[in-house]
Amino acid sequence: MTPDTLQSLAREHGTPLVVVDHEILRQNYADFKRCLPNVQIYYAVKATPAPAILGTLYRAGGSFDVASLAEFMLVHDLIKDLPASQRQDFIWDQIIYANPIKPKETLQALDQYKPLVTFDNALELQKIKQYAPQAGVILRLKVPNTGSMVELSSKFGCDPGEAVALIQQAADLNLVLEGISFHVGSQCTNVENYVQALHLVAGVISEALSRGHEVRILDIGGGFPARYNQHVRPFDDLAQVIDAEIRRLFPDLQIIAEPGRFLVASAAMSAAQIIGKAVRDGKICYYIDDSVYHTFSGIIFDHCVYPLKAFKEGPESICAVFGQTCDALDTISLAENLPELEMGDLLYAEMIGAYSSASATGFNGFAPAKVVHVNV
Repeated sequence: MTPDTLQSLAREHGTPLVVVDHEILRQNYADFKRCLPNVQIYYAVKATPAPAILGTLYRAGGSFDVASLAEFMLVHDLIKDLPASQRQDFIWDQIIYANPIKPKETLQALDQYKPLVTFDNALELQKIKQYAPQAGVILRLKVPNTGSMVELSSKFGCDPGEAVALIQQAADLNLVLEGISFHVGSQCTNVENYVQALHLVAGVISEALSRGHEVRILDIGGGFPARYNQHVRPFDDLAQVIDAEIRRLFPDLQIIAEPGRFLVASAAMSAAQIIGKAVRDGKICYYIDDSVYHTFSGIIFDHCVYPLKAFKEGPESICAVFGQTCDALDTISLAENLPELEMGDLLYAEMIGAYSSASATGFNGFAPAKVVHVNV
């Protein structure tokens, strides 16, 4: 999708607007498969849970990582018309409930579907046994998250030294232990996180096997980086190292991964209209009809930066860009290079498909941006 196409759609549909290009989505899926051919893709639904995106990835052969009952049911809608046996096979083989902590009500609701769920502590394992005894389980390990944009190891994952004891407890509870998972943190550009994690898993699997516990699945999680700028290493470089380690350490395991950002970040662009203009402290300030509570929520929640661009050309100067709400936190940029713009002109942002509209709110009475899907 080109900026010209985006501008045309913004004039047609109004602003704020997010446009998702499914051709890019399919290309990103194919690129991941090309770089990691032995890894099954489980799309992290939380990145952007739009049903149209789930449908495209389902038709491409994708599986799904969900983290709530609502996300599970979104995926279930894709397969609800399959014959019962095929539907159950898909749930067991192609959906993973990857949130290690679950309300008992969620487990009770999930039990009828016989899902695959993660855990990282003994209490959670007992909860699964009590409320979802038909579930298969995957143990999540704590691994290094050094340099990742969003660090997760302080919130989830058991210490590797505790792993085999938890695997034994799962066996004692007569739960089906399917595998081991980890997550190196979101937007991980440090390949050593993956290397160290894979070596930790290899040690745990070796000890578990020595005690009679077989592991069938290795879930290498998400964190695969989107190329927001030229400083992010090409995914091919990262994948080459990961693929070599997987082939060397785990030739007989089923390997799955949970990319979210990698698949959808570059598949969407946003457009917003300038609704106000002022000069403050000698700097031009623009106000747009979007905000950090809406499409630009990734600035707050995801530590992300979305450079703004204008459709107009001309001499540029340093400007500030603010969102439409009355909150001072609603600052999109204090140092954006833009040409002289007027009310009604449009600005756009690229690489905004992940953790943006997904975490948009209705704060201050402003509705989230309209989302349009093209090349579905």
